[in-house]
This record gives sequence, structure tokens and C-alpha cells, in this order.
Amino acid sequence: MTQNLRVVARVVALPNQVEALKAVLLGLVEPTRQEAGCLQYDLLQNQEDSTDFTFVETWESLEHLQTHLANVHLQAAALAIKDLVASPPDIRCYDRIL
Repeated sequence: MTQNLRVVARVVALPNQVEALKAVLLGLVEPTRQEAGCLQYDLLQNQEDSTDFTFVETWESLEHLQTHLANVHLQAAALAIKDLVASPPDIRCYDRIL
């Protein structure tokens, strides 16, 4: 049985760009949830640091994630956030161990 792929993607806004970044990230949620292989795609905002956003994702496979990363809406968002973020997005893939 193939294990689902878990992804945690952290994006940190410049202090004066929180709302602009949030708007771009929110625009990714529904289109991504419609993608083949997407089992979970939740956007979180840190309660103590409003510049800190995290996507918690579950994909059926690495191939589905790779397709997602190449999608037009994600590529457009990557360009749109370029001047809104403090650093490049930190995307990490995990296997569930328990």
C-alpha cells in the first residue's frame, strides 16, 4: 500500500504585506483542493505572529504534488508573492510514521 505524502509549506510575509500575502494564499486553497490527488490543503496563520502562514497538505503521491507545483495557479501565485515575502517559501515533505 502506498503511503500518502504529507507536506508542510511555510510562507512568511514582510511585516507590511501580511494582508496582500494572505489574499494571494487564500486564492490557492479552492483550486488546489480540486486537483487530482489532493486529500488535504489547509492554510493556517500563526496566532502569535501574523506574518507566519503555513499550508498543511496531504497528497496521494509525490507525482500529484509535483503536478500541483507545476500548475498554472501555483506558478502565478509564486510570482505574485515574490515582493510580499521575507524569504522563499519553506516546503518540506514528510512520511507519517505513526
